[in-house]
Amino acid sequence: MKLIIAEKPDQGLKLAAPFSPKKKDGYVEIPPQPMFPGGALLTWAVGHLCELLSPEEYDPSWKRWSLQTLPILPDRFQHKVTKSKWKQFKIVKELIHKREVDEIIMAGDAEREGEAIIRIILTVAKCNKPLKRLWISSLTPKAVQNGFNNLLEENQTRSIYYEALSRSCADWLIGMNASRAYTLLLQQKGVSDVFSTGRVQTPTLALIVKRELEIENFQSKPFWEVIATFNMDGKMYNGKWQKDGESRLDNPELAKRIVQFCRGKDARIDTIEKERKEFQPPFLFNLSSLQATANSMYKFSPQKTLEIAQKLYVKGIISYPRSDSSFVTKEEASMFPETLQKLSQFPAFKEYFPLPFQSVMNNKRVVNDKKVTDHYAIIPTEQVKDPSKMSPEEEKIYSLVVKRLIAAHYDKAIFDYTTIHTLVEERAEFLSKGKEEVQAGWRKVIYGNKKEKESSEDEQDLPTLQDGEKGIVQEVNVKEGKTQPPKRYTEGQLITVMKTAGKHLDDGELTKVLNKTEGLGTEATRAGIIGVLKDRQYIEVSKNQVFATNKGKLLIQSIGPSILASPEMTAKWEQRLHEIGEGKASPEEFMEQAKKLSLKLIEDAQRQSTQWSFKGMDLSEFKRGRPGKKGRPSVGTKVGKCMKCDGEVVDKGTFYGCSNYQKTQCNFTISKKILGKTISATNAKKILAGGRTDEIQGFKKGDKVFNAALEWKDERVQFVFEK
Repeated sequence: MKLIIAEKPDQGLKLAAPFSPKKKDGYVEIPPQPMFPGGALLTWAVGHLCELLSPEEYDPSWKRWSLQTLPILPDRFQHKVTKSKWKQFKIVKELIHKREVDEIIMAGDAEREGEAIIRIILTVAKCNKPLKRLWISSLTPKAVQNGFNNLLEENQTRSIYYEALSRSCADWLIGMNASRAYTLLLQQKGVSDVFSTGRVQTPTLALIVKRELEIENFQSKPFWEVIATFNMDGKMYNGKWQKDGESRLDNPELAKRIVQFCRGKDARIDTIEKERKEFQPPFLFNLSSLQATANSMYKFSPQKTLEIAQKLYVKGIISYPRSDSSFVTKEEASMFPETLQKLSQFPAFKEYFPLPFQSVMNNKRVVNDKKVTDHYAIIPTEQVKDPSKMSPEEEKIYSLVVKRLIAAHYDKAIFDYTTIHTLVEERAEFLSKGKEEVQAGWRKVIYGNKKEKESSEDEQDLPTLQDGEKGIVQEVNVKEGKTQPPKRYTEGQLITVMKTAGKHLDDGELTKVLNKTEGLGTEATRAGIIGVLKDRQYIEVSKNQVFATNKGKLLIQSIGPSILASPEMTAKWEQRLHEIGEGKASPEEFMEQAKKLSLKLIEDAQRQSTQWSFKGMDLSEFKRGRPGKKGRPSVGTKVGKCMKCDGEVVDKGTFYGCSNYQKTQCNFTISKKILGKTISATNAKKILAGGRTDEIQGFKKGDKVFNAALEWKDERVQFVFEK
C-alpha cells in the first residue's frame, strides 16, 4: 500500500479527488484501483509541521540575550514538531509506520520548500521506507493522474531538499546572531527595542530606507517652461521651448523675455521626425509580474494576490502560482486551443475571439522548454470557469491570467511617434511630440479602449503637418513648476525591485548572479518578506505607498556599510545554493561558510557601534521608563497639565490624555502619531507648557514630506512653519 503525503489539506483532497476517496480524521483512504492496486492512504501536512529548535534547546546558556554568548553556532541543526500541529504530525507518523505501507509518495508543492516540508516530517518521524516524488504544476484530474503515472525517483529531487535545508539553517544563523548583536548594541546606546535582521529582509529594507531618505533630503527647486500654441493655416498644436535639449529654465525673467520675443511672431516647421515602434505581447505571468500587475490595477497587496491565486490553483482552474517562469513547454502549449475554445464561450472573453493566431507553438516568447524551470508560467487550465460566477477578487485575478494567454495569440501593437521642431523668427526652437496608434494588436485585450496609463503628458494628437509649413505663434505663456522627489515604491513595485535588486550592485558578476537567481528572495517568499517588514514595524503601507518607519531607518543607519544590508551577500549566497540544488556544491561547506559569516557580522556590528551617531534622529520613541508587562513601556506617566481643565495629562499608550476623563469626561488628547511621526513625551511636555516643539522632520501627507514645529493653538495642535 502507498502512503501519499501532501503539503496542505485542500491540496491533499484535490489529489485524492480522482480516486473516490473516503475521508477519515486527518487523512483519506483510496480504495484499490488500477492506479493503486493495493489501495492507498493520503494525508497531509499543514504547511510546516516541524520547525528548527530555538537556541536554548541546543544550549540553555543561549536563552539569555548577551554579547558574551554570541555567536550562536549549533553543531548540528535539528527540527521539532510545532506545538500547535502535534495532532496532525501524530496522524502522519502513525500512517508512515503502518505495517501495510510499503512506499511513501512525497506530494508537496513541486518546488524547494514543498520538498523540504515533507522530507523534514519524514526525518523527524524516523521514516526508513522507500520514497517516490509526485511532481505536477496543476491540480486538474488529468494532471494529477498523469503525475501519479510518472512518479520521480527520490534521488531526482534530493538535491533541492539540501538546497532548501541549507537556506533555512543558514538564514537561522544570520537572523539569530545579527538580530541579537544589533539589539544588544543599540541597547547600550539607550535604544530599548528588539531589532530583527535577515539575509533577505534587511537588504530589502535598505532599498526602502534609501528611497525614503532620498525623498526626505530632496530639495525642491522651481523651474519655468515656455509653452506656445502654433497656428499653421488653421492647424493648431502646442510646443515647448528648448535649447540644447533642455526645456527647463531656472530664471523666470529669461522665460518672460522668451515669451515677449515669441508673442505673435512668425513660426516655421523646421523638421518633422517620425519613428514607428512595435511592441510584442507581454510575457505570460510568473508570480512577481502577476503581483505587480494586480497591485497596479487593483491595489491588491502581493500577499493578497498570492492567496487568491493559491485558491484558484487548488480549485484546479489555474496552474501552480509560485512559478518564476514566464514560458511554457510544448506539452502545455498543445492544450491551449482546447482551453481557449472553452474560454471563448464566456461573455467576459467573447469579444476577443476569433484569435488572430490559432497557435503559439512556434513563438519562442511563449513556448520555450529551455526556459521552464521547476514550473511553467501561470496559465488557465483546461478546467475553465466563467469568471462572472466567481467572487469579485477571484474574478479579477483569473481574468488577468486568462487575458495574458489570449493576448499572446494577438498581433504586436504598433505606434508612430512624431517629433516636430518649430522655429520662431528662425531663432527660438520649440519641440512638439505626438503618438498615434497604428495597430492596437494585443493592447485591445489588455487595455481595451483605455489610453495607455504611462503615456507622457507632453504627447498630443498632432494634425497632419509638413516640413517648411509656416504660421504664427497664436499664444505663448510661462508655465511654472517644481522639481519632484522620487516617488515611494508601491507594494507591487517593491516586488519588482526585490526581483531586480541586481541593478543596485556595482559588481557586474554579482549582478548577473542576482539576475539569474531572481534577485532578493524567491517568487514564493517575497510577499512574506514584505509582511515581515510590516510586522516588525520597519515599514508602513498607506494608500499603497511603502514608507520606512523611524525604526527601519534607525536599523539601516546602524548597519551602515555592513554586507548584511547589501544584495551582495544574497547574490553570493544564492549562487552557492543554486549549485547545491543542482548537486554541484557541498551543503556542509556552505554551512561552514555561513557560520564564518555569522561571526563576521557580529564583529562588524561591534566595530561599527563605536562610531554610531544618531544626531538629528528622535530616539524618544525607543526609550523606556519603568518596564510594563512583558517589557512593554509603562503607561500612566504624567506629561503635563491639561489645556482644558485642571487635570494631569498622562501617557495612555497610543495617545496622551487627560486623567479627569472618568470624572468629568474631559476629552483633551494629543495623538502620539501625527502624519507618520511619533510625538515624544518631551515634545508633548513642551506643547502642554504653552510653548512649541523644535522643528520635527519628516511629516508625511500623501506624496509630500515636510518639516514643522508643533504648538497648541485655537484648541488644537497646529503646525508651525519657519519663515
